[in-house]
Formats: sequence, C-alpha cells, structure tokens
Amino acid sequence: MDELTRLLLDAADGDRMALSGFVRATQPDVWRFCAHLVDPATADDLTQEVYLRAMRSAARFRGDASAKTWLFSIARRTAADEIRRRRRRRRLPEPEPEPVPDDAELIALHQLIDTLEPDRREAFVLTQVVGLPYAEAAEICGVPLGTIRSRVARARAELVDHLVAAEADRGPG
Repeated sequence: MDELTRLLLDAADGDRMALSGFVRATQPDVWRFCAHLVDPATADDLTQEVYLRAMRSAARFRGDASAKTWLFSIARRTAADEIRRRRRRRRLPEPEPEPVPDDAELIALHQLIDTLEPDRREAFVLTQVVGLPYAEAAEICGVPLGTIRSRVARARAELVDHLVAAEADRGPG
C-alpha cells in the first residue's frame, strides 16, 4: 500500500494529521489538473470542492485503487460538473477572466494546452503535467490504457504542430 493510500485510510478513520498530510501531498497536482481542465481562475474553488467531496466519501474508500487515482476521479467529475454548469449559464455573456500575472511562458503553455480537445487535454494533463502513470490516468478517465496513450500522443503532435505554425508565423528572425 502506498503512502497516500495509507494517509487516506487513516484520515477516513478520523486521523486529522493524516488528512492534513494527504491534502498537502496531493493539493498541487489537484489544483493543476483543475486549472487545466477548467481554468486557473476557478482552480482554487474547484480544488476545495474536490476535497470536500473526497472527505464526504472517504469512509467508503476501501483501498481497491490507489488514493491518488480515487482522488483524481473525484477531481475529474468535479471539473465536469463545473463545465456543465457553465454551459447551462452561457445564456449571459461572461467576461473573459484576466490571466493571473505569472511567467509568460507558463501562461503561453496553459493557453496552448487549452487548445486541445477535452479528452486529449485531460489525458495530457494527467500524464505530462501532473505526472501520473498512464495506467492511473486510464483508470481515472475510465478508458483503456491504449486510449490514454493515443490521446497523449495526439495531444503532443497537436501541440508540436501549433508550435511549428507559431514559429513559421514569426518568420526568420
């Protein structure tokens, strides 16, 4: 049993230190995942919602899968719920969120990843940004391992094509 799974099982039994350790160990990856699936402006709120949902369900966690896989499944559903909510609210135009002042390369990378179709973006972020193994990403997304591999490969190819096109647009320099 891995350390995160042990922490979650202990947290489910009421160990507050284990809960704190679990959140500290997973929060940066959950935040990045939410930021890439939805947007950075709401990633804090979505991350908080992920942990609220997770703690309400922790007592039912049996350890059949790793705690990280379980948590990212919750994060994926939370992000999907937010996207559905936004689609329902689209009747009124929403102002574009202002990018948080940050390193220009990170903003450009985030914008580039945002151009990927949702399934490819999800697979790419889980494996290449968050760093999960392909097998865990497949379990989180509920698809076969080969599907995750092909989505990531297509996402990489698409990102390279965007970069080559952008470089060509800049011209020799």
